[in-house]
Amino acid sequence: MHYMKQKLITLLQLLLVVGFIVFEEIVWEGIAKPIYTWVHGLRLLQKLEAVLQRIPAGVILVTFVVLLAAVEGLGLYAGVLFVSGNAFIGAMLYATKIPIAAFTFWLFKVSKPRLMEYAWFAWLYEKTMAWIERLKAWPMYVQTMAMLVQAKHRLKAGVREFKARYFAKESRFVRGLRRFYHVIKKALKRR
Repeated sequence: MHYMKQKLITLLQLLLVVGFIVFEEIVWEGIAKPIYTWVHGLRLLQKLEAVLQRIPAGVILVTFVVLLAAVEGLGLYAGVLFVSGNAFIGAMLYATKIPIAAFTFWLFKVSKPRLMEYAWFAWLYEKTMAWIERLKAWPMYVQTMAMLVQAKHRLKAGVREFKARYFAKESRFVRGLRRFYHVIKKALKRR
């Protein structure tokens, strides 16, 4: 019984770690962070940032919580759609939530001091950040990240080698493509 319990805990940890890594490395770093950076640079939002300083903290808190709940709800529903066989609709729904999430993160970043005026919010934020730090300290997380970093380096090296081999200025592959292009071009001119 103890063995089964350990295996179940390990499986749950693995699912949690993989889910977190997918979110952080693929969704956040690859997609949402560039959108967040773009959103943050918009002049309209820079003006809105100044307006936020004059709005009561309670209004900002309610707006942030509603947006966060909507974003998380869309993500969960997209996951349900994806798992239930509607992968395309689920992926599209998830893609539409990313700009909303980027705006929500922007709102949090620019109004964080105001949100932290609420002791319960500050406590919840600190507990969440501590939990994330604990998750990142798990041996399974560290090992999985190390494997992903190695895989990423191997993939990049493979892409570089592929480009050098087949798409260098004078590779056999490129010369063959040029010859083929010229043959086709001459054949089309004859008609």
